[in-house]
This record gives sequence, structure tokens and C-alpha cells, in this order.
Amino acid sequence: MSKGLLDGIVVLDLTRVLAGPYSGMLLADMGATVYKIEQPKKGDDSRAFGPFINGESAYYMNLNRNKFGVTLNLKTAEGKAVFIEMVKKADVVIENYRPGTMEKLGLGYEDLKKINPGIVYGCVSGFGHYGPYSQRAGYDIIGQAMGGLMSTTGWPDGAPTRTGTAMGDVLGGLGCTIGVLAAVVNKIKTGEGQKVDVSLVDSVVSSLEIITQIYLATGRIPERIGNRYESTYPYDSFKAKDGDVIIACGNDKLWKLLVGVMNQPELLEDERFAINALRVKNHAELKPIIEAWTVTLEVDTIVERLLEVGIPSSPINTIDRVVKDPHIAGAREMFVEVEHPVAGKTTLTGDHIKFSDKKAGIRMPAPTLGQHNSEVYGNFAGLSEETIREYLEKGIF
Repeated sequence: MSKGLLDGIVVLDLTRVLAGPYSGMLLADMGATVYKIEQPKKGDDSRAFGPFINGESAYYMNLNRNKFGVTLNLKTAEGKAVFIEMVKKADVVIENYRPGTMEKLGLGYEDLKKINPGIVYGCVSGFGHYGPYSQRAGYDIIGQAMGGLMSTTGWPDGAPTRTGTAMGDVLGGLGCTIGVLAAVVNKIKTGEGQKVDVSLVDSVVSSLEIITQIYLATGRIPERIGNRYESTYPYDSFKAKDGDVIIACGNDKLWKLLVGVMNQPELLEDERFAINALRVKNHAELKPIIEAWTVTLEVDTIVERLLEVGIPSSPINTIDRVVKDPHIAGAREMFVEVEHPVAGKTTLTGDHIKFSDKKAGIRMPAPTLGQHNSEVYGNFAGLSEETIREYLEKGIF
């Protein structure tokens, strides 16, 4: 496999758990040389997160593939000195400590840019590096709650609901990656570095698109509406004979096509459903009409019939269907088998960003704790074998 579009870009990855490692994973998948720097003996907290394969965390392995793994104690003078030498040669540093942690160590952005004026410093935190909430601890569920996502997720008669995956963390990781890449482009043009400050809460707020605009434009507070969409209908999930199916009619043309497939032409004469705005208003009356048709058929039959005439539709796949899907798992290569030195053959989630050449992909498995200490500290940091052995014995590595 080619080295990737970011070949030659060196990233020092101090992150742990999800948001930061996800960003480092994307950069590594795109070809950057990423040095995953972990706490000696303990490592990234997610090494203790299940599920496990031969004692190795699948959680950790998925988010830290393509990275070189080293250990380093930044609380020691020797550890700081080694890190500073690495910063001199690096392009990017990413971290997701609570704001102020790196500054207390003397390794914040203002400190590092004195050492390397071109350094790009990406940081992900719960609430960002400034503002009255900056010192609050931030986790995915807090990002989703504070950012408003949970208040609009779920069913009208249900409780606020966290999305099934850690979407706040993923959005934060994506934002950090985008910001870092923009700063790297700026560095190439100007030679100047940049601090990229990403908040989980901000990332969630940014993702709400129409939800916040409804309130800002009308004063109405959006509430939980299940699977339907605020702006068009039918755009919802419907019960079928053997599961649930999505039907997404985003305009009047698609609605007319759906009426044809259902063989209910009288619906075109129903004033309640004449235009999209009315169908949105009268969604509670329209859904049972459509569902009376869908419950008589199997999911795959409905999808096939709708796709044949150009109506967007899909099954609501369980994960076992996703990982076996010929498009997702096959053509798009979203699940990749990797040989790990301890876990053996494992399957990881592939990279979702596709390029015409030098594709993003999985080139090597996640490192075991400190796996590349000798290689990285010898070749990149320039330490002698004797010094490396000494630092290992002292717990600096």
C-alpha cells in the first residue's frame, strides 16, 4: 500500500481514549507518521476497555492502528527533554488533556512554538481552552447533553437519549483533524504554526444544523421527534413485516412516486398531503397510512420496489448486516483484517475517506505498549542504546 497523502508529516500523539486518538488515527490512515506517546506501564486508558482479543483491547486496536507506540513520562526532566527534541522535528502535536495540563508541564502551545515556530498544536477538550466552563471535565455524554443533541434524540414520549455511538467524541476528533490539516496547509505556505482548539460541546452544537436554526428563526424549541425529519415528509422509519425500513421522500416528485408504488392514487387528491409543508404538518395522519402498506411486505421487498423507481430507501441494518454488506464491507472496504502481534487476526473498521490515489488505509496494527521505544528514540530522537536502556530502567520510558 502507498504511504498516503500525508507522507512526511510527523505527528506526536499524546491523546487517549477516543476523540484525540480518532484524530490521530485519521492522520495516520492518510499517511502521516504518528508517534503514539503513552504513560509508562499503564498506557492509554482505553487499553483496559473491552472487548478483548487475547487480552488486547479491540477498542484500543481500532483507534490506534498505523501508529508507532512509545512510552514517556512527561513529569520527569528527562522525559520533557526527550519530548522537546521530538517537537523540534515534528509538524504536529495533538493532545486531549484538560486545559492547562500541558501548560503546567511547560509544554503548552506557547512553550512549544518557542522551540518550533512551525508546530501545529491540536487539542480536544470538553469545553475548549477558554470560556467560563473550560476547566470542567468533558466526556462524550456531557458533550451530547450540553450541546443539545440528547434533548432532540429519541421519541416524543421518551427520555432524552444519547446516540448509540460516542458521537460527541467522534465529532470532536473530526473537527481536530480538519483544523490540524488546515493549519498544516497554512504552515506549508507561511512557515507559521497554529493552535487548533476544539471543544466536544462546540462540535455537537455545530452538528445540529437545522435544529438550532428552528429556534433562532422561530423561537420554537425543537423536541424529540423520533426518526422523522423536521423539514420534509415522509422521511422516516416505517414498520415492515420483518423489521423496519427507511423511506426518504425529500420532495413532491418523490412523494408522487411513492403514491404510485403504493397504488393509492387517491392520496394525490388529499389536501392534507398536497405539498411538502402540509405533509410535515400532518405527518401523524400520514405515517399510519404508509405503514399500513409497509407492514404487509418484507423490508428487502420494500427497498427493492422503491429503489426501482428512484425513491431513496434502505433497511435499518443491524450490525451483523452492516459488516456483511457487499457495498459497505466489500466494495468500500469498511472492514479490514489485520494481523496483530498479540491478538492475532483481527478485523478493524476501515477509513471512510477515499482518495483516487494514495488511499487512506490500515498499514500496520496498533502497537503494544512501548513497542517502538528503541526504534523511535534511537532513530527519531537520536538517543543512544545506553540512554534508552537507562531510561527504561528509571521508568522514564
